[in-house]
Amino acid sequence: MKRLLLILLALATIQLYAQDLSHYKRIVKELSSVKYQGRGYAKNGANKAGKYLQKEFEKAGSDEVTCQPFKLDINTFSGKMEMWADGKKLRAGVDFSMREYSPGVKGVFPVYHVDTLNFDADRMFADLAKPENANCLVACEFWFTYRHSDAFSRLQKNGEFPNAGLIYTWEAPIKFFKAYGHRVVDKPIIWVTPEAIEGVKTVRVNVDNHFLKDYECFNVIAKIEGERHDSCYVFTAHYDHLGNLGKKIFYAGANDNASGTAAIVTLAAHYAKNRPPYDMYFIAFSGEDANLRGSEYFANNPIVPLEQIKYLFNIDMIGDNNPDQYCEVSEEGMSGFALFEQINNQKHHFKALNRGELAANSDHYPFASRHVPCIFLENENGDAFQYYHTIFDTYKTVRFDSYEPVFRLVRDFVEQY
Repeated sequence: MKRLLLILLALATIQLYAQDLSHYKRIVKELSSVKYQGRGYAKNGANKAGKYLQKEFEKAGSDEVTCQPFKLDINTFSGKMEMWADGKKLRAGVDFSMREYSPGVKGVFPVYHVDTLNFDADRMFADLAKPENANCLVACEFWFTYRHSDAFSRLQKNGEFPNAGLIYTWEAPIKFFKAYGHRVVDKPIIWVTPEAIEGVKTVRVNVDNHFLKDYECFNVIAKIEGERHDSCYVFTAHYDHLGNLGKKIFYAGANDNASGTAAIVTLAAHYAKNRPPYDMYFIAFSGEDANLRGSEYFANNPIVPLEQIKYLFNIDMIGDNNPDQYCEVSEEGMSGFALFEQINNQKHHFKALNRGELAANSDHYPFASRHVPCIFLENENGDAFQYYHTIFDTYKTVRFDSYEPVFRLVRDFVEQY
């Protein structure tokens, strides 16, 4: 009889986690579907996703769900997105994409390839003044331009040099970003894979941009009431992503960050059924891919005093299968990190917790910079991580191995902290 009870208990536990995983997968699949167009701004995908999450938090049993509005300026690309290299049509999102602060561009342009082996900025500037290079696009490997940013930033501005713009090469899979899309520079900048532009003499480009001024977004905030209200735990994840690249291409963002968003919804459902000792807030941020705009707004306009936060968990990109878990911890959160390591050593949720240097790379940072105890959890360098910020980050490539270990690690921490 005792053995039977143990078996039934084990089966019940397995069923509980299977149910959580099923719920989790359903949310990831929904958020990464075509319905939300990459959860960007030009086609209102982010706000549609936010309304969906509002309903999901309500269904999860939250005591209160509110939306915190804010505005941002953002450059978008949802119109024409075409490029040809020496007559060969390139594929948007595969062979090329746009720098987020680029204006639109139309026309036929000669290509000037920078000599990186014998680079001399003055010689490059002299070459660009020659009639045969008038109105050219300057092509160079991105990290080289980064190391020589003083020279290449001058080529982005009107007036000084007659080049039409720049081409930055980046190894496949080609990336797309939004972080600095709050402005538009003078000249277009195009990301292209090296093989797509190597030896190319002429390109034709037809790209539209649309700059959105004071675009209205919102954070979705769910509350589970605890036994005490003088302190709280906060669970965060960003639900926005990169949106569109042209009329047909969108960035599904299954790992980044449908995976983290789904996790905090299932955590809310867990604590709605298992009432915690303290109030708990679950915040789905918008504007993260636009340089942490949603979390920064909340940190400046908190609905609960920041000093009342016992610990904040920011979950971003856990849709992967690395047995090691990457994390970043605020200075005030380091006392709690010892407990994280103790729990993980005892229960083996992950092989290791690899702590990196604190950086402004996700929504924990506005809180860390304001002395809130917090941890950032991201499962990087697994099979799915290679597709970060590409069109291949889809429900087909996301992995679910890390969800339950993250869920249990966070749950166990809350029980013991």
